[in-house]
Amino acid sequence: MAERRRSFQVPAQAGRGAGSGASPPRPARGDLSPTALVEALLFVAGQPVEVGELARALDLDEGGVRQHLAELEATLAGRGLRLQWHHRRVQLVTAPEAGPVIERFLGGRGEARLSQAALETLAIIAYKQPVTRAQIEAIRGVDCGRVLAALRARELIEEVGQADGPGRPTLYGTTMRFLEHFGLRHPGELPPLSEAARGGGG
Repeated sequence: MAERRRSFQVPAQAGRGAGSGASPPRPARGDLSPTALVEALLFVAGQPVEVGELARALDLDEGGVRQHLAELEATLAGRGLRLQWHHRRVQLVTAPEAGPVIERFLGGRGEARLSQAALETLAIIAYKQPVTRAQIEAIRGVDCGRVLAALRARELIEEVGQADGPGRPTLYGTTMRFLEHFGLRHPGELPPLSEAARGGGG
């Protein structure tokens, strides 16, 4: 779901002597808490951000940033935004429950539904990742080249490395966009495989 960006202002820092040996001034924070500043950084980023990048921007260690992210996640409970995790990256996204209203507000410009073949392929990647094309095709029993290309075009999967062995085949995994599409905060929220096999997945 496309995000609308707002204009923002960065307050000018007060002048400070730049004599030799003087340490650089810390960013002006006003009365905002570190948790509020984390929220502001995620908002203006508009894309997944490494925890270490937030730590450097706020002059905090990564443990402190994770604590503030946990506080922010608790604050967002029941609201229209939430945090989404993928490995060490985090992003501020709209809550999936708001999807129908947002789509209506934007004039119904929703994405086309995934085909059954795409859903089956995506499920294999989600539960088996990292996985090669040959492994996917061995499970599905059909060629998956076009389906994989379509899933990559929609940014639901990505290349995550190369497998050992002849030819070093490409390994595929899911993306942040995959989590957003299915309303998941992190890969650990995938339903048990048995439930997905019964039709409980996406």
